[in-house]
Amino acid sequence: MRSLLLLSLLIPVLSVPPAFGGPSEHLNWGAALHSGPAACPSGSVVINVVQKVVNDIDSGTAGNYWAVDDFVRQIQVVETTPGTFCASVKYQGSFTTVAGPSPGASYTSGTVGDGVVGTFEGGYVSTHFPGSLKSGVRTKGSIGTFDYGCDPATGNCPNYQDWRDLFFTSTTGFDLAWWGWVYHAGNNGSWTNSADGNSGDITGN
Repeated sequence: MRSLLLLSLLIPVLSVPPAFGGPSEHLNWGAALHSGPAACPSGSVVINVVQKVVNDIDSGTAGNYWAVDDFVRQIQVVETTPGTFCASVKYQGSFTTVAGPSPGASYTSGTVGDGVVGTFEGGYVSTHFPGSLKSGVRTKGSIGTFDYGCDPATGNCPNYQDWRDLFFTSTTGFDLAWWGWVYHAGNNGSWTNSADGNSGDITGN
């Protein structure tokens, strides 16, 4: 998620609830991934795996890394035409905040304390991208746990692994047709970060 969430920097905050006790944010990400206008068309499923990632970092609208993420994602890729693919990637996980600007930067100066915990879910769909599949790699079931070892202070992730490199010798034109995640942290609030816009925030200690 690390590089994908940097896209959030390009999306303005659309609405900002109170720092505490605001309405819970919602995101119909399942419909977007499976039946929305950006969903992958039918085709031959060539990759259907589950990957666990720990110690990833998450970026907010202020450009800072505001949380450390652990998550499980399901990666599904269909071959729409020979040599052309579409990917749908679903996330479910947890986060622990890093003290500093809040993810939604509410009121332009929102902050969050260290160690606030919560859960998140969402995902993204790629556009149709050309690629060359590797042979002899596992394309079904669990592919294990990947520890990115990210440092939220520097943004350095020495063990970061782009999942596409696990399955393709090369890909081109891997743009995102839709992406979005929703985060919940109880009384500390909730935040939606998506291609459709951002709303809410996670603040406090």
